[in-house]
Amino acid sequence: MLVTLSIRNLAVIEAIDVQFYQGFHVLTGETGAGKSIIIDALGLLAGGRGSADLIRYGCDKAEIEALFELQEGHPIWDALLKIGVDGNHEEHLVIRREITSQGKSTSRINGQLVNLTMLREVGDHLVNIHGQHEHQSLLRPDRHLFFLDTYGEEVIGPLKERYQAQYSVFIKVEKELRELQNTSQKSFQMLDLYRFQLEEITAANLKSGEDEWLADERVKLSHSEKMMDSVSGAYDILYGQHGISSISSAVTLLKDIVHYDESGLKSMLEQIQSAYFQLEDVTFQLRDYRENIEFNPERLEEIEQRIDKIITLRRKYGDSVEQILDYYAKIKLESDLIEHKDEHVENLRIRRDDLLVDLLQSAFELSQARRQCSADLGMQVEGELKDLQMERTSLQVKHDLLEDPRGYEVEGHKVRLTKQGMDNVEFMISPNPGEPLRPLGKIASGGELSRIMLAMKTIFARHDRIPVLIFDEVDTGVSGRAAQSIAEKLFKLSESCQVFSITHLPQVACMADNQYLIEKNIIDGRTMTRVDNLSEEGRIEELARMLGGVEITTKTRHHAQEMLKLAEARKAAR
Repeated sequence: MLVTLSIRNLAVIEAIDVQFYQGFHVLTGETGAGKSIIIDALGLLAGGRGSADLIRYGCDKAEIEALFELQEGHPIWDALLKIGVDGNHEEHLVIRREITSQGKSTSRINGQLVNLTMLREVGDHLVNIHGQHEHQSLLRPDRHLFFLDTYGEEVIGPLKERYQAQYSVFIKVEKELRELQNTSQKSFQMLDLYRFQLEEITAANLKSGEDEWLADERVKLSHSEKMMDSVSGAYDILYGQHGISSISSAVTLLKDIVHYDESGLKSMLEQIQSAYFQLEDVTFQLRDYRENIEFNPERLEEIEQRIDKIITLRRKYGDSVEQILDYYAKIKLESDLIEHKDEHVENLRIRRDDLLVDLLQSAFELSQARRQCSADLGMQVEGELKDLQMERTSLQVKHDLLEDPRGYEVEGHKVRLTKQGMDNVEFMISPNPGEPLRPLGKIASGGELSRIMLAMKTIFARHDRIPVLIFDEVDTGVSGRAAQSIAEKLFKLSESCQVFSITHLPQVACMADNQYLIEKNIIDGRTMTRVDNLSEEGRIEELARMLGGVEITTKTRHHAQEMLKLAEARKAAR
């Protein structure tokens, strides 16, 4: 669960530190007080995109830090190992994120720097934020397959992963086959050019790196006379009368007197001896090097001609010998494909057909798994909707194949294959008995969409083990009994995970285990947002405000107190 949240200089928040607990939390307050900023902060910690616009005016950076407490064996620990973060053994996780006024972002997990992709991968296992925009995703049939696959991840996931791996290989082979089949007459005309180029490069007998070591050898041969003079001169100086032989004499002289003053002379004698041995060694090296200096005008001419040949080839085929050889390999492959087109086409066609057999089998198995999960999901959503005052609503997950007259045949149907498979899924709803099932987007109201999404989130929470669920005004468009049902559903959901909800409905707020009031005040001409964990008296005042608006009366306070008592009774009865 989320234990603490610390925010500095984010939007209208200057500094807040909030403690959270197990169970159901609600955030209440006037519109614009900053409730959504708390959710935005958690979104940033989960890997959401940040920008300099989020930083409080006049500040250099925004800082957000959260402490999570997680059970041993939670999937988050495997996710941390995958990205190379060492999770501690105290079952605590600290995530910190900073955003500077230049728009730069820095993220740390347990003190270790991570990039945004790594943070998002961890955040996906920690926090699930459900905003109002997700209601609208229910109206898009193209998102319904995603919801189904999320529900059936344990069964569908491995089949989908296998199918998509096969699909990628199949598409690649099919593309190669199509391109080869479409080889034009112009490509055959290129064959003569390729043959000439292959012969020219082959005749050159190039070796990798040859141009570099030929250039080095040319420099040595071109300056061999000057090198001989300089090396010989250096050798003569060192080996001559006033070279290392004079140093040897100095060593002999010092050896005769060193025993008179070892503390003063011994160190100097050792340094001169060391220098003597080093000079003697390098002198002999110069002698050997001089003997190997080559005067070879014929070899120099041969190198010049070879380099000219390589320069000519580089002008045509690449900037280096390596690039020329790469070009050679490329055109050799292309010419071979053109020259033996029919043979290659046949081989690719056989491979494509073999891949297609396996792909269609995987698509069929994936479709069957989805069909089974479709029936299960529909029944489970209907069960949850009964608890949300939609007991007469019938919801089914319509599952069809993507039929295409030009597609592939599967079980007597012509189907089109996509990266997601061969299935088309759409949620169908009948709000009242006797009415036909129709697409969700055509007849569901905003309140119904909110409850359907909450029902699905409740089901998904049993599968994904995400410890923190956040609902941003999930109760939009509902009131009365429906609002009470949503409140009870959120409370029930909090028995398996930590739940947060931004709400304007007192029916929802009174069912919370903890209620936080978000207020905006003006201090010294600056807007400040504060967060208070309300006591029982504070909750009565806030609920009275939610019930009565601007003017709070004795009756509204009494009503608020009564709501809290009834909520406690309902929670105890569960």
